[in-house]
Amino acid sequence: MGRIFEVRKATMFARWDRMAKQFTRVGKEIVIAVKAGGPDPATNPALRRCFQNARSVGMPKDRVEAAIKRAQGKDTSNYEEILYEGYAPHGVALLVETATDNHVRTVANVKSHFNKGNGALGNSGSVSFQFKKMGVFKLKPEGLSIDDLELELIDFGLEELGESNDDNGNPIIVLRCAFVDFGSLQKALEDKGLSPISAELEWIPTTTVPVTDEQAEDVSKLIDKLEQDEDVNKVFHNMG
Repeated sequence: MGRIFEVRKATMFARWDRMAKQFTRVGKEIVIAVKAGGPDPATNPALRRCFQNARSVGMPKDRVEAAIKRAQGKDTSNYEEILYEGYAPHGVALLVETATDNHVRTVANVKSHFNKGNGALGNSGSVSFQFKKMGVFKLKPEGLSIDDLELELIDFGLEELGESNDDNGNPIIVLRCAFVDFGSLQKALEDKGLSPISAELEWIPTTTVPVTDEQAEDVSKLIDKLEQDEDVNKVFHNMG
């Protein structure tokens, strides 16, 4: 129990831009989930995860339903999920998750962002070894005992549990598990009647790179540019 380790958050762009970006990201995730496992959330845990994340960003129900219908249509774009690896200024490692229907466009744009931001796009495996892919669940703390929760979930893959705050400073409980245990921990939470604020697969750095505030600003500018790209879903870094 305690404060869970989280790396320094990059500066985000304007709220309405961020919200629009989140809706686009979740919409793509819904399309991918439906195409892979069907439109029934009862038998598609990936789709249930998308629904949780849609609620966490305030995505309207009609947009969620539209994404499901779009996924079932014949003319829907086939999104391919591609992970790009590289370095920002000051030796900070970046992992860039994308969902694209045109990988030629995406790699060109990502490479351009790195170059303009004084970074360098690397080859597959050049950065990812510094991260661990984990399932990350965030819960509201009301009515929950961290000690009891830890004991009840440790047999379902729970590796880390601690207190933190969301982007608005509100207290949350963060649970982490290995990538392979995501479904097991998700089901355990559902069986306990707990609905996470969000349920994500994230790349958690195993070590961090200490930076000054000025250096962090340089890195944040590159992250912001990448996050604003229409094909980029998430950017992970090891900035301490």
